[in-house]
Amino acid sequence: MAVQRVAVLGAGSWGTTFAKILADAGRDVTMWARREEIAAEIRDLHTNSSYLPDVRLPDRLTATADPAVALDGAEAVVLAVPSQRLRENLLAWKDLLPEDAILVSLAKGVELGTLKRMSEVVSDVTGVDPGDVVVVSGPNLAKEIARKQPAAAVLACADHDRAVAIQEASFNAYFRPYTNTDVVGCELGGACKNVIALSCGVAAGLGFGANTMATLITRGLAETARLGAALGADPLTFAGLAGVGDLVATCSSPLSRNRTFGERIGRGDSLEAARAAQGGQVAEGVSSCHSIRELALRLDVDMPITDAMYRVCHEGVDPGTVGAELLGRRQKHEWS
Repeated sequence: MAVQRVAVLGAGSWGTTFAKILADAGRDVTMWARREEIAAEIRDLHTNSSYLPDVRLPDRLTATADPAVALDGAEAVVLAVPSQRLRENLLAWKDLLPEDAILVSLAKGVELGTLKRMSEVVSDVTGVDPGDVVVVSGPNLAKEIARKQPAAAVLACADHDRAVAIQEASFNAYFRPYTNTDVVGCELGGACKNVIALSCGVAAGLGFGANTMATLITRGLAETARLGAALGADPLTFAGLAGVGDLVATCSSPLSRNRTFGERIGRGDSLEAARAAQGGQVAEGVSSCHSIRELALRLDVDMPITDAMYRVCHEGVDPGTVGAELLGRRQKHEWS
């Protein structure tokens, strides 16, 4: 299942960075960008200044605004659009997808309404077995990796051969991908960490320090693992790159959109003002705290930090109020 020709559908920061990873690993990559001006910049100038300023893209990476051109002859298709827009985009692309191409999902979230993970959304729309979709997760802050700072990731797929094919296609001098067969755990880790990063940002905006951050990260990991257990995930996944690794990076870095979004909320900005300050980049945790909360309620899983972020983002509750409520919850054993 050797992969040489890859289409990357989506030209945001992580999509562009993953395309760069593949090209630097010797693959021929064509990106699809929604806006022609971004496609032209990538194709002609080898830059994407809207998302990765000061980063030069490889010569073997090109771009188009025509999805049919991007997908023509692709042996792997990387889906690099935000989680809540994945279904609508896939509906437009499904008839163009090469029949035997490996589908790779970069999106991290749980779909509103259906409460499905991204591999399930891909399967819903395309008819591909969800066990054949490769999911990418891990501590992957795009701007650092685009500058060739060392990083690792997890490529999760029930079909291990497909994961290995993408592993070989993306392995290079600065990016080390591992394989995993626990798609459920990897997807939940990637989705839930955005919500916990929001909470860490809120705490920072309220003026709290390292002890509070460590508490939120650790207790956030605990509630993510509880949800994973209810859905049959491997507990070891949450101790790895797709769990604690992704969580620490996203919760602690100023490059994290979810962390910075939460910090603005903690300082008193409205949701609208915080969105405007993101410059069009999506903080997935704002939608994910809604869908993950609904999933937790359906499964009767206790996720107090997720519930708190839902109330802040979607019910307008004051961040200081929910913080006090979290501290005042019933005392219990750490692992209960």
